[in-house]
Amino acid sequence: MDLFDNTAIRNKNWLPQDGTVNYYGPILPHDKASFYYNCLLEYIEWKNDEAVIFGKRIITKRKVAWYGDKPFEYTYSNTTKLALSWTKELLELKALCEEKSGETYNSCLLNLYHNGEEGMAWHSDGETDLKKNGAIASLSFGAERKFAFKHKKSKETVSLILENGSLLVMKDETQTHWLHRLPPTKTIQKARVNLTFRTIVGY
Repeated sequence: MDLFDNTAIRNKNWLPQDGTVNYYGPILPHDKASFYYNCLLEYIEWKNDEAVIFGKRIITKRKVAWYGDKPFEYTYSNTTKLALSWTKELLELKALCEEKSGETYNSCLLNLYHNGEEGMAWHSDGETDLKKNGAIASLSFGAERKFAFKHKKSKETVSLILENGSLLVMKDETQTHWLHRLPPTKTIQKARVNLTFRTIVGY
């Protein structure tokens, strides 16, 4: 069942130039989204994220997990993660995202934000491990959160609200020309789980 079966909206490019972002809205009914949300909270091997910034190791409140077809290595923020084997639920969600987006993925980086005060600073997913100009499918569960883009040269910004059970796909030259972030907010107390399905190359 496609709860957001509006082709015009689904095919809309939210970026005015230099990339493609499509927002599909909720692709799961509420009860199914709640089921996956609870499964992900309970069964994913969550760990606090680490980053090395100016030689100093930072431990985040936000938790992450990294899964894939193979024990892929993925390096960002000067730290390297080794992919775990897919869970049954992650494979189901990967297949759903592939069906909706028409793309294929071989790995998934998951983020757990315990409340609105946990966010993500401006960045682009341009690591050399990732397929150049490949699609990244972002599937959200739990709290609705604002998601923003900023053009690296013009500084133009675009933002939208990511709903529970919704799918957003970034592709083409988006990572080359745009930054994105999840801005923090004190008004949201519920947790959000975000899955970003992506393609690792070179293995």
